[in-house]
Amino acid sequence: MTRQSAPTSPAVVLTVAGSDSGGGAGIQADVKTIEASGGFATTAITGVTAQNTTGVESTHLVPESEIEAQIDAVCSDFDVAAVKTGMLATSDVVTLVAERASDLPNLVVDPVMVAASGDRLLEPEAETAYEELIAEATLVTPNADEAAVLTDIDVEDEADARRAGEQLLDLGADAALVKGGHVPGDEVVDVLVTADAVETFRHDRVSTEATHGSGCTLSAAIATELAHGVGLTEAVGTGIGLLSRAVRYNLDVGQGPGAVHHLVEARERAARQPTAEEVEFVVEGLVEANARELVPEVGMNVVGATPYAEVPGETAAVEGRITRTLSGIKPNRGVRFGASSHVARFLLAAREFEPDLRFAINCRFDERVEAALESLAAPVAEFDRDAEPESVKEQEGSTMQWGARRAFEESEGSPVAVIDRGEVGKEAIVKLLAPDAETLLERATTLADEL
Repeated sequence: MTRQSAPTSPAVVLTVAGSDSGGGAGIQADVKTIEASGGFATTAITGVTAQNTTGVESTHLVPESEIEAQIDAVCSDFDVAAVKTGMLATSDVVTLVAERASDLPNLVVDPVMVAASGDRLLEPEAETAYEELIAEATLVTPNADEAAVLTDIDVEDEADARRAGEQLLDLGADAALVKGGHVPGDEVVDVLVTADAVETFRHDRVSTEATHGSGCTLSAAIATELAHGVGLTEAVGTGIGLLSRAVRYNLDVGQGPGAVHHLVEARERAARQPTAEEVEFVVEGLVEANARELVPEVGMNVVGATPYAEVPGETAAVEGRITRTLSGIKPNRGVRFGASSHVARFLLAAREFEPDLRFAINCRFDERVEAALESLAAPVAEFDRDAEPESVKEQEGSTMQWGARRAFEESEGSPVAVIDRGEVGKEAIVKLLAPDAETLLERATTLADEL
C-alpha cells in the first residue's frame, strides 16, 4: 500500500554565520536552536573555525562570492521568514549582508566580535562597518562588551544598557536588546529598547561558565519566533526564557566549560509523557501497598518533574490528590501536568540544591511518622514556620520555596525527607524526595510498613 504524504510547512529561517567544529556555537548552534523551536534552518556559512570548548585554534574565511551565492541559493528557492547573523568576520562581509538586507526579512543582527573563550572573531577594522548593518536590523543583540564597541558606552547597569540601546536605535536599528550576561550581579538584566518603549527582562544568574553558544542560541531563538509571526517583545521573552534554561541545564562536553543546551525546550517536552507514566507507577504502587497511614488530611500527591522542569506546569501530579477510602486509598482523578502547586513548588525549590531530584510526595506527619523516618537510614531535615519572615508570608505561594531552601541549607547531606511541623491552620506534613520513581515508592512503602 502506498501511503499519502502529509507535508508540513515550517517557517524558514536563514542564518548567516561561521561554523564551529565544536558544535556549541555558530552555525551548529543556530541550526539546532531553529529546528528545536519549530523552524526550518537554512545557512550561509561565512567561515570555518577549528575550535572546541577551550578556544579557537584557527579560522578559514569563505570568499564573499560564495557567501553571496549561498544567500542567493536560499532566497531564490525558500520563502525565508527571518534571518539572523553571527560571525561575519570582515568589513566586506558585513557590508555584503547590509547591501542584501532588502532580501532579508526580520533581520536579527548578533554582532559577534569575540568568542566566549576570548578569541577574536571579527577584524578590528570591521567594527565600524557594523553601523551599515545595524541600520538595516529589525533587532540588534549585543552583549555589554559589544555594545561598548558599537556605542562607546560602558554598560555597567540597567541605565547604561538603556542608553546604549537608544544609541543603537539612533544608528537605524528598529530595536536593540542589550544583554546583561557580562554585567556582574546575582541577576541577569536584559534591556530591550524600541522606539515606543523600554522592556526589562530579569532572571537569576546561573552559577556556571558553560555559556558557549549563548548569544547564537538567543538570537536564533528570537529570529525563529519572529518567523512564526510572534511580536518582538514576546519573541525576545521566549528567547530569553529558552536561553536561561539552556544555560542552567548546560551540556557537560569537552574539556572546557561546556556549551549551552540548544535543544533543552524540545527535550523538556519529550520528557513529559515518561514523567507522567512514572508518577502513575508510584500512585499504583501506593494503592497496591494500601499506604493509607501516610495520607494527610489535606490529601496526598505524588509529583514528578521533567529533568528540565522550571515551573509547576512542567511537573506531573494527581489531579484532585489521593484520598483515603474505607478500604484503602485512591486517586481522585488522573495524572496531568500542572495539577500540583504546593508540592510542585517545594520540589522545584529542592532542585535548586539537588538538580537530580525529580519526584516528591507529601505524607502525614506525627510522632509515629517521625520515629518511622529512622527506617530510611538517610538525612532528614526540617524547617520551622515560626522563623519564616513576614515578607515571605505576605507573598502568596512562597512558603514552600523558603522552607525547602531553609531545610537544605541547614541539612548535613542531601535530605530524603523534609519535615514541616505546621502551625495553626496548617497541617504538619513530611515530604519525601527522590531522584527517580522507584526510589520514591520504595521510601514511601518503607515508611508505610513501619507504621
